[in-house]
Amino acid sequence: MPRSLTMRRPGAAGFTLIELMITVAIIVILASVAYPSYTAYLVRSNRAAAQVYLMEAAQKQSQIMADSRSYATTVADLGLTPPAAVSSRYTIAIAVAEGPPSSFTITAAPILTGPQRRDGDLTINSAGTRTPAAKW
Repeated sequence: MPRSLTMRRPGAAGFTLIELMITVAIIVILASVAYPSYTAYLVRSNRAAAQVYLMEAAQKQSQIMADSRSYATTVADLGLTPPAAVSSRYTIAIAVAEGPPSSFTITAAPILTGPQRRDGDLTINSAGTRTPAAKW
C-alpha cells in the first residue's frame, strides 16, 4: 500500500507543518488585536497619573499660597516629585499671574516623541478649572 504524504505512520508523534503554521497564524491574529488595546491602556494609565499629579500640585499651590501669600513659580518650588509615568511622558510647567487676585495655571504637555503625543495638554488653574474637561 503506497503511503500518502499526509498520512502519519502508526506511532509517529509530533506536529505537521500545516498544524504549526495554523498555530502561528492564530497567535499572530491574537497579538494584532491585543497589542493596540494594551498600548491604549498604557496611554490612559499615564494620562490618569498626570491628572493625579496635577491635582496634587494644585493642592500644594493652595497650601503654599496660604503659608506664604504667593504661588510657587516652578515645579521644584512645590516640593513634589512627579512619578516616573509623568516625568518621562509629560513636561510640567507652572504659569503664575501676579495681578490682583494672583492665580496659577499648571500644564502637563505630552512629550512629542512618546505615545502620549496624540493627547492634548492637561491644565488646572487656581479656580480648579481643568481642561480638557471632557477627558478628566
